[in-house]
Amino acid sequence: MTEIRQAMTRNSLLLAGFAVLTALLVASTFLGTKDRISAAQRAAEEKALLQIIPRNRHDNAMLDDRIAAPINDPLLHLPTEKSIYVARQDGMATAVLIPAIAPDGYSGAIELIVGVNRDGSVAGVRVLQHRETPGLGDAVDHRKSDWINGFKGRSLSDPAKDRWTVRKDGGDFDQFTGATITPRAVVQATARALQYAQDNQKALFGAASAEQEPTP
Repeated sequence: MTEIRQAMTRNSLLLAGFAVLTALLVASTFLGTKDRISAAQRAAEEKALLQIIPRNRHDNAMLDDRIAAPINDPLLHLPTEKSIYVARQDGMATAVLIPAIAPDGYSGAIELIVGVNRDGSVAGVRVLQHRETPGLGDAVDHRKSDWINGFKGRSLSDPAKDRWTVRKDGGDFDQFTGATITPRAVVQATARALQYAQDNQKALFGAASAEQEPTP
């Protein structure tokens, strides 16, 4: 019995030692790759933002220039905390990138980021996440089609607010063949983001001085 207990003790110590060694190796690997993972994530985020606001339109680090976006706002429909990114040139905010959710996509919520210029026009829109049907609703994805580029330069006065929907509903924006729900949801979510920017213009852009002109 003594030999059995000694063997069990040795095995327990060996298992405990192995567990500690494994934990140390995992922790070491995590710490060694944490910075690289963080850098890769930051680069991916910056790439998405730069598709909307290119480098020649700002001289700040947009990822570090943030405003907290409201949760459950009736215009943005964000269920969790997100950031609004600010693009500046010579210290003046020239555009903001506003996260938004289209809750009424065909296959569920569609996550967007809407770039809004200081003058209230659209700098660009990108769909960040969706579950729309391949070959139909997924045409809202910039990687699938250029449909999303049709928002650039538009504003709440171009077209008028009541025409911010698809042509099938009497609006100014194209739908897809066999798919109306998805583009309708994205168009209306973009309009709501523009409305949010208009309602919060001073908080997002600050007050312009007499010498400052809005970025075209």
